[in-house]
Amino acid sequence: MAEMEREIFPDAWSEVSLADTLKQKSTVIITAKKDRELIGYLIASLVPEEGEILRIAVRKEFRRQGVAGHMILELENVCEETDVYKLMLEVRESNQDAISFYKEKGFTEDGLRKDYYTDPAEDAVLMSRELGR
Repeated sequence: MAEMEREIFPDAWSEVSLADTLKQKSTVIITAKKDRELIGYLIASLVPEEGEILRIAVRKEFRRQGVAGHMILELENVCEETDVYKLMLEVRESNQDAISFYKEKGFTEDGLRKDYYTDPAEDAVLMSRELGR
């Protein structure tokens, strides 16, 4: 996962940050593999009634093939089992592909968080989706 972080994100989490996040009881990790090779992962934090997608990554050569959508569906299944009714996330304002993807998955824009990201500095678009009860 740390290798994919460095390949995909300009603000990649360090191995220590990843390890600390993965140790948390509230953390859920969903992975996608092809031929036993990691091609995608989703990290979320779930607490009673709501969850936050912290990271979602798919190797470049496997994008636009439904990998991220399948991981989100699996997260929704986990949410249903754990009484989580709302998912939230932040995405870089310049990442229009991701914003469009999340909108296709039923997420709506809730606002902006100014100067949320660094390297480079950028606003975050806040998005959320209510899940079925």
